[in-house]
Amino acid sequence: MRVGVPTEIKDHEYRVGLTPESAGEVVRHGHEVMVQSGAGLGIGATDDDYRAVGAQIVDTSDQVFSKAEMVVKVKEPLASERALLRDDQILFTYLHLAPDPDQTRDLLASGAICIAYETVTDATGGLPLLKPMSQVAGRMSIQAAAHCLEKAQSGRGVLMGGVPGVLPARVTVIGGGVVGFNAAQMAVGMGADVTILDRSPRALEALSRHFGVQAKTPFSNATTIQDCVSTSDVVIGAVLIPGAAAPRLVTRDMLGTMKRGAVLVDVAIDQGGCFETSKPTTHSDPTFVVDDVVHYCVANMPGAVARTSTYALNNVTLPHVLSIADKGWRAALGDDANLADGLNVWNGQVTNAAVAESLNLDFVPITTALHS
Repeated sequence: MRVGVPTEIKDHEYRVGLTPESAGEVVRHGHEVMVQSGAGLGIGATDDDYRAVGAQIVDTSDQVFSKAEMVVKVKEPLASERALLRDDQILFTYLHLAPDPDQTRDLLASGAICIAYETVTDATGGLPLLKPMSQVAGRMSIQAAAHCLEKAQSGRGVLMGGVPGVLPARVTVIGGGVVGFNAAQMAVGMGADVTILDRSPRALEALSRHFGVQAKTPFSNATTIQDCVSTSDVVIGAVLIPGAAAPRLVTRDMLGTMKRGAVLVDVAIDQGGCFETSKPTTHSDPTFVVDDVVHYCVANMPGAVARTSTYALNNVTLPHVLSIADKGWRAALGDDANLADGLNVWNGQVTNAAVAESLNLDFVPITTALHS
Protein backbone atom coordinates (compact mmCIF):
# COMPACT_ATOMS: atom_id res chain seq x y z
CA MET A 1 0.00 0.00 0.00
CA ARG A 2 1.15 3.56 -0.66
CA VAL A 3 0.99 5.53 2.61
CA GLY A 4 1.13 9.33 2.55
CA VAL A 5 2.11 11.75 5.34
CA PRO A 6 1.34 15.43 4.65
CA THR A 7 2.64 18.39 6.62
CA GLU A 8 0.06 19.50 9.20
CA ILE A 9 -1.30 22.96 8.40
CA LYS A 10 -3.45 23.77 11.43
CA ASP A 11 -2.22 26.85 13.31
CA HIS A 12 0.97 26.02 15.22
CA GLU A 13 0.52 22.29 14.66
CA TYR A 14 3.97 20.72 14.68
CA ARG A 15 3.12 17.05 15.09
CA VAL A 16 3.43 14.59 12.21
CA GLY A 17 1.49 11.45 11.33
CA LEU A 18 4.52 9.12 11.25
CA THR A 19 7.91 9.53 12.88
CA PRO A 20 10.92 8.37 10.85
CA GLU A 21 11.04 5.23 13.00
CA SER A 22 7.37 4.49 12.26
CA ALA A 23 7.84 5.21 8.56
CA GLY A 24 10.72 2.73 8.56
CA GLU A 25 8.47 0.06 10.07
CA VAL A 26 5.88 0.61 7.33
CA VAL A 27 8.61 0.33 4.68
CA ARG A 28 9.91 -2.88 6.26
CA HIS A 29 6.42 -4.31 5.88
CA GLY A 30 6.79 -3.88 2.13
CA HIS A 31 4.84 -0.65 1.66
CA GLU A 32 5.69 2.71 0.13
CA VAL A 33 5.77 5.81 2.33
CA MET A 34 5.56 9.33 0.89
CA VAL A 35 6.30 12.21 3.25
CA GLN A 36 5.78 15.85 2.36
CA SER A 37 9.02 17.81 2.60
CA GLY A 38 9.38 19.42 6.03
CA ALA A 39 6.56 17.42 7.61
CA GLY A 40 8.76 16.23 10.46
CA LEU A 41 10.68 19.40 11.24
CA GLY A 42 8.41 20.22 14.17
CA ILE A 43 9.64 17.12 15.99
CA GLY A 44 13.25 17.55 14.89
CA ALA A 45 13.04 15.03 12.01
CA THR A 46 14.58 16.10 8.70
CA ASP A 47 13.77 14.92 5.19
CA ASP A 48 17.05 13.01 5.25
CA ASP A 49 15.89 11.16 8.38
CA TYR A 50 12.90 9.89 6.41
CA ARG A 51 14.97 9.09 3.33
CA ALA A 52 17.32 7.05 5.52
CA VAL A 53 14.50 4.63 6.41
CA GLY A 54 13.32 4.27 2.82
CA ALA A 55 10.59 6.90 2.62
CA GLN A 56 10.12 9.07 -0.46
CA ILE A 57 10.04 12.86 -0.01
CA VAL A 58 7.59 14.85 -2.14
CA ASP A 59 7.21 18.61 -2.36
CA THR A 60 3.51 19.29 -1.88
CA SER A 61 0.44 18.01 -0.08
CA ASP A 62 -1.24 17.67 -3.47
CA GLN A 63 1.31 15.00 -4.38
CA VAL A 64 0.70 13.17 -1.11
CA PHE A 65 -3.08 13.16 -1.46
CA SER A 66 -3.11 12.39 -5.17
CA LYS A 67 -0.86 9.31 -4.88
CA ALA A 68 -1.48 7.88 -1.42
CA GLU A 69 -3.93 5.05 -0.86
CA MET A 70 -3.90 5.83 2.88
CA VAL A 71 -3.25 9.29 4.33
CA VAL A 72 -1.97 9.28 7.92
CA LYS A 73 -2.33 12.60 9.75
CA VAL A 74 -2.68 13.96 13.25
CA LYS A 75 -5.35 16.66 13.12
CA GLU A 76 -8.58 16.74 11.15
CA PRO A 77 -8.16 17.77 7.51
CA LEU A 78 -8.84 21.44 6.87
CA ALA A 79 -11.03 22.50 3.95
CA SER A 80 -8.13 22.72 1.48
CA GLU A 81 -7.05 19.19 2.41
CA ARG A 82 -10.58 17.78 2.30
CA ALA A 83 -10.85 18.98 -1.28
CA LEU A 84 -7.96 16.65 -2.15
CA LEU A 85 -9.54 13.48 -0.76
CA ARG A 86 -10.93 11.00 -3.24
CA ASP A 87 -13.26 8.05 -3.49
CA ASP A 88 -12.03 4.92 -1.62
CA GLN A 89 -8.98 6.69 -0.17
CA ILE A 90 -8.31 5.85 3.50
CA LEU A 91 -7.91 8.74 5.95
CA PHE A 92 -6.54 7.80 9.37
CA THR A 93 -6.38 10.71 11.82
CA TYR A 94 -8.25 12.55 14.57
CA LEU A 95 -11.57 13.83 13.20
CA HIS A 96 -13.84 15.05 16.06
CA LEU A 97 -16.84 15.26 13.73
CA ALA A 98 -19.69 15.84 16.21
CA PRO A 99 -19.22 19.63 16.52
CA ASP A 100 -18.02 20.06 12.92
CA PRO A 101 -20.80 19.77 10.32
CA ASP A 102 -18.70 21.38 7.59
CA GLN A 103 -15.93 18.80 7.88
CA THR A 104 -18.47 15.98 8.07
CA ARG A 105 -20.23 17.19 4.93
CA ASP A 106 -16.97 17.39 3.00
CA LEU A 107 -15.83 13.94 4.12
CA LEU A 108 -19.17 12.46 3.13
CA ALA A 109 -18.91 14.11 -0.30
CA SER A 110 -15.34 12.86 -0.79
CA GLY A 111 -16.28 9.18 -0.71
CA ALA A 112 -13.20 8.49 1.43
CA ILE A 113 -12.97 5.86 4.18
CA CYS A 114 -12.41 7.95 7.30
CA ILE A 115 -11.14 6.23 10.45
CA ALA A 116 -10.95 8.44 13.55
CA TYR A 117 -8.31 7.88 16.19
CA GLU A 118 -10.62 9.16 18.91
CA THR A 119 -13.29 6.46 18.55
CA VAL A 120 -11.01 3.41 18.26
CA THR A 121 -11.62 1.36 21.41
CA ASP A 122 -9.91 -1.37 23.40
CA ALA A 123 -11.09 -4.50 25.19
CA THR A 124 -11.99 -2.52 28.32
CA GLY A 125 -14.00 0.12 26.48
CA GLY A 126 -11.18 2.66 26.69
CA LEU A 127 -9.98 4.94 23.91
CA PRO A 128 -6.31 3.94 23.45
CA LEU A 129 -5.52 6.29 20.55
CA LEU A 130 -7.02 9.27 22.38
CA LYS A 131 -5.43 8.44 25.73
CA PRO A 132 -1.87 9.69 25.12
CA MET A 133 -3.08 13.04 23.83
CA SER A 134 -5.53 13.28 26.71
CA GLN A 135 -2.62 12.70 29.08
CA VAL A 136 -0.65 15.47 27.39
CA ALA A 137 -3.59 17.89 27.24
CA GLY A 138 -4.54 17.23 30.86
CA ARG A 139 -1.03 18.04 32.04
CA MET A 140 -0.75 21.05 29.74
CA SER A 141 -4.08 22.43 30.95
CA ILE A 142 -2.56 23.24 34.33
CA GLN A 143 0.53 24.81 32.75
CA ALA A 144 -1.79 26.96 30.63
CA ALA A 145 -3.98 27.84 33.60
CA ALA A 146 -0.99 28.84 35.73
CA HIS A 147 0.16 31.19 32.95
CA CYS A 148 -3.33 32.61 32.39
CA LEU A 149 -3.67 33.36 36.12
CA GLU A 150 -0.87 35.90 35.78
CA LYS A 151 -2.07 39.51 35.88
CA ALA A 152 -0.41 40.31 32.55
CA GLN A 153 -2.67 37.65 30.97
CA SER A 154 -5.83 39.24 32.48
CA GLY A 155 -5.84 36.68 35.29
CA ARG A 156 -6.28 37.16 39.03
CA GLY A 157 -2.59 37.44 39.74
CA VAL A 158 -2.58 34.22 41.77
CA LEU A 159 0.32 31.77 42.03
CA MET A 160 -0.93 28.21 41.57
CA GLY A 161 0.81 26.82 44.65
CA GLY A 162 0.74 29.96 46.77
CA VAL A 163 3.58 30.64 49.22
CA PRO A 164 3.85 30.28 52.99
CA GLY A 165 1.28 32.62 54.48
CA VAL A 166 -0.78 32.91 51.26
CA LEU A 167 -3.36 30.36 50.11
CA PRO A 168 -2.82 28.47 46.84
CA ALA A 169 -5.15 28.64 43.86
CA ARG A 170 -8.40 26.68 44.03
CA VAL A 171 -8.67 24.37 41.03
CA THR A 172 -11.80 22.49 39.99
CA VAL A 173 -11.49 19.71 37.42
CA ILE A 174 -14.81 18.69 35.82
CA GLY A 175 -14.42 15.08 34.71
CA GLY A 176 -12.27 12.42 36.31
CA GLY A 177 -11.17 10.52 33.20
CA VAL A 178 -7.74 10.55 31.60
CA VAL A 179 -7.66 14.32 31.06
CA GLY A 180 -9.03 15.08 34.50
CA PHE A 181 -6.72 12.67 36.29
CA ASN A 182 -3.63 14.11 34.60
CA ALA A 183 -4.77 17.68 35.21
CA ALA A 184 -5.33 16.88 38.87
CA GLN A 185 -1.91 15.26 39.15
CA MET A 186 -0.23 18.40 37.85
CA ALA A 187 -2.35 20.73 40.00
CA VAL A 188 -1.67 18.70 43.13
CA GLY A 189 2.01 18.59 42.27
CA MET A 190 2.07 22.39 42.04
CA GLY A 191 0.48 22.67 45.45
CA ALA A 192 -2.99 23.83 44.41
CA ASP A 193 -6.22 23.21 46.33
CA VAL A 194 -7.82 20.63 44.01
CA THR A 195 -11.39 19.36 43.57
CA ILE A 196 -12.31 16.71 40.97
CA LEU A 197 -15.96 16.28 39.93
CA ASP A 198 -17.32 13.17 38.26
CA ARG A 199 -20.61 11.27 37.99
CA SER A 200 -19.12 7.78 38.21
CA PRO A 201 -18.92 6.40 41.77
CA ARG A 202 -16.24 3.98 40.56
CA ALA A 203 -14.14 6.81 39.12
CA LEU A 204 -14.55 8.88 42.26
CA GLU A 205 -13.49 5.95 44.42
CA ALA A 206 -10.38 5.41 42.29
CA LEU A 207 -9.52 9.12 42.37
CA SER A 208 -10.02 9.27 46.13
CA ARG A 209 -7.81 6.23 46.59
CA HIS A 210 -5.06 7.74 44.46
CA PHE A 211 -5.05 11.31 45.76
CA GLY A 212 -6.18 10.74 49.34
CA VAL A 213 -6.43 14.06 51.17
CA GLN A 214 -4.63 15.90 48.35
CA ALA A 215 -7.85 16.28 46.34
CA LYS A 216 -11.57 16.43 47.11
CA THR A 217 -13.86 14.22 45.02
CA PRO A 218 -17.54 15.27 45.27
CA PHE A 219 -20.21 13.82 42.99
CA SER A 220 -20.88 16.01 39.96
CA ASN A 221 -24.30 17.61 39.57
CA ALA A 222 -25.59 21.07 38.73
CA THR A 223 -25.37 22.21 42.34
CA THR A 224 -21.81 21.05 43.01
CA ILE A 225 -20.64 22.44 39.67
CA GLN A 226 -22.18 25.81 40.50
CA ASP A 227 -20.68 25.85 44.00
CA CYS A 228 -17.21 24.85 42.83
CA VAL A 229 -17.15 27.18 39.83
CA SER A 230 -18.12 30.18 41.93
CA THR A 231 -15.26 29.67 44.38
CA SER A 232 -12.49 28.52 42.02
CA ASP A 233 -9.57 30.38 40.54
CA VAL A 234 -9.25 27.76 37.78
CA VAL A 235 -11.82 25.42 36.21
CA ILE A 236 -10.63 22.66 33.87
CA GLY A 237 -13.24 21.21 31.50
CA ALA A 238 -12.32 17.55 31.04
CA VAL A 239 -15.56 15.80 30.11
CA LEU A 240 -15.88 13.37 27.20
CA ILE A 241 -18.70 11.39 25.61
CA PRO A 242 -16.95 9.29 22.93
CA GLY A 243 -17.82 10.55 19.46
CA ALA A 244 -20.53 12.91 20.70
CA ALA A 245 -20.59 16.64 21.38
CA ALA A 246 -19.47 17.56 24.89
CA PRO A 247 -22.25 18.56 27.31
CA ARG A 248 -22.34 22.26 28.24
CA LEU A 249 -21.92 22.01 32.00
CA VAL A 250 -20.82 25.56 32.87
CA THR A 251 -23.42 28.09 31.75
CA ARG A 252 -23.06 31.78 30.92
CA ASP A 253 -24.98 32.62 34.09
CA MET A 254 -22.37 30.79 36.17
CA LEU A 255 -19.67 33.13 34.89
CA GLY A 256 -21.35 35.96 36.76
CA THR A 257 -20.69 34.17 40.03
CA MET A 258 -16.97 33.62 39.33
CA LYS A 259 -14.04 35.62 40.62
CA ARG A 260 -12.79 38.43 38.40
CA GLY A 261 -9.77 37.08 36.50
CA ALA A 262 -10.60 33.40 37.09
CA VAL A 263 -9.52 31.01 34.33
CA LEU A 264 -11.46 28.40 32.34
CA VAL A 265 -9.46 25.84 30.35
CA ASP A 266 -11.73 23.85 28.03
CA VAL A 267 -9.91 20.65 27.06
CA ALA A 268 -13.19 19.36 25.59
CA ILE A 269 -13.16 22.04 22.88
CA ASP A 270 -12.36 19.45 20.19
CA GLN A 271 -15.82 18.03 20.85
CA GLY A 272 -17.51 21.43 21.02
CA GLY A 273 -16.54 22.43 24.54
CA CYS A 274 -18.16 21.98 27.94
CA PHE A 275 -18.48 25.68 28.79
CA GLU A 276 -21.38 27.56 27.19
CA THR A 277 -19.10 30.50 26.37
CA SER A 278 -16.32 28.41 24.79
CA LYS A 279 -15.15 28.84 21.21
CA PRO A 280 -12.06 27.29 19.62
CA THR A 281 -8.85 29.31 19.85
CA THR A 282 -5.34 28.79 18.52
CA HIS A 283 -1.81 28.82 19.90
CA SER A 284 -1.37 32.17 18.10
CA ASP A 285 -4.31 33.70 19.96
CA PRO A 286 -5.11 31.29 22.80
CA THR A 287 -7.42 33.24 25.11
CA PHE A 288 -10.40 35.54 25.24
CA VAL A 289 -12.30 37.11 28.12
CA VAL A 290 -16.04 36.89 28.81
CA ASP A 291 -17.54 38.54 31.91
CA ASP A 292 -14.01 39.09 33.31
CA VAL A 293 -13.25 35.34 33.09
CA VAL A 294 -10.27 34.23 30.99
CA HIS A 295 -11.06 31.40 28.54
CA TYR A 296 -8.30 29.16 27.15
CA CYS A 297 -9.79 26.97 24.42
CA VAL A 298 -6.91 25.89 22.15
CA ALA A 299 -8.14 22.98 20.05
CA ASN A 300 -4.73 21.36 19.51
CA MET A 301 -2.97 21.81 22.83
CA PRO A 302 -0.59 18.83 22.41
CA GLY A 303 0.77 20.37 19.21
CA ALA A 304 2.79 22.76 21.36
CA VAL A 305 4.87 19.85 22.68
CA ALA A 306 5.07 18.18 19.31
CA ARG A 307 7.93 15.78 19.88
CA THR A 308 6.51 14.28 23.06
CA SER A 309 3.02 14.15 21.55
CA THR A 310 4.02 12.63 18.21
CA TYR A 311 6.06 9.84 19.72
CA ALA A 312 3.35 9.09 22.30
CA LEU A 313 0.74 9.01 19.53
CA ASN A 314 2.81 6.83 17.19
CA ASN A 315 3.30 4.29 19.97
CA VAL A 316 -0.41 3.48 19.77
CA THR A 317 -1.30 4.27 16.14
CA LEU A 318 1.51 2.42 14.35
CA PRO A 319 0.15 -1.13 14.93
CA HIS A 320 -3.13 -0.06 13.31
CA VAL A 321 -1.37 1.68 10.42
CA LEU A 322 0.52 -1.55 9.75
CA SER A 323 -2.63 -3.66 10.03
CA ILE A 324 -4.55 -1.50 7.56
CA ALA A 325 -1.61 -1.37 5.15
CA ASP A 326 -0.95 -5.12 5.36
CA LYS A 327 -4.54 -6.32 5.10
CA GLY A 328 -6.52 -3.50 3.54
CA TRP A 329 -9.01 -1.49 5.57
CA ARG A 330 -11.94 -3.90 5.30
CA ALA A 331 -10.02 -6.98 6.44
CA ALA A 332 -8.16 -5.05 9.15
CA LEU A 333 -11.40 -3.70 10.61
CA GLY A 334 -13.12 -7.04 10.16
CA ASP A 335 -10.39 -8.75 12.17
CA ASP A 336 -10.38 -6.12 14.93
CA ALA A 337 -13.72 -4.90 16.27
CA ASN A 338 -11.96 -2.24 18.35
CA LEU A 339 -10.32 -0.74 15.27
CA ALA A 340 -13.66 -1.01 13.47
CA ASP A 341 -15.13 1.35 16.08
CA GLY A 342 -12.90 4.01 14.55
CA LEU A 343 -14.76 4.01 11.24
CA ASN A 344 -16.76 7.26 11.15
CA VAL A 345 -17.43 7.81 7.43
CA TRP A 346 -17.71 5.30 4.58
CA ASN A 347 -19.14 5.57 1.07
CA GLY A 348 -20.74 8.94 1.81
CA GLN A 349 -22.43 7.69 4.97
CA VAL A 350 -21.88 8.14 8.72
CA THR A 351 -20.99 4.90 10.52
CA ASN A 352 -20.67 6.27 14.06
CA ALA A 353 -23.95 6.50 15.96
CA ALA A 354 -22.88 9.34 18.26
CA VAL A 355 -21.71 11.48 15.34
CA ALA A 356 -24.92 10.80 13.40
CA GLU A 357 -27.06 11.73 16.40
CA SER A 358 -25.09 14.90 17.14
CA LEU A 359 -25.41 16.12 13.55
CA ASN A 360 -28.90 14.75 12.88
CA LEU A 361 -27.65 12.55 10.05
CA ASP A 362 -28.61 9.02 9.01
CA PHE A 363 -26.58 6.26 10.60
CA VAL A 364 -25.28 3.17 8.81
CA PRO A 365 -23.89 0.35 10.98
CA ILE A 366 -20.20 -0.45 10.56
CA THR A 367 -21.15 -4.03 9.71
CA THR A 368 -22.80 -2.73 6.55
CA ALA A 369 -19.50 -1.21 5.43
CA LEU A 370 -17.52 -4.32 6.31
CA HIS A 371 -19.82 -6.70 4.46
CA SER A 372 -20.71 -4.53 1.49
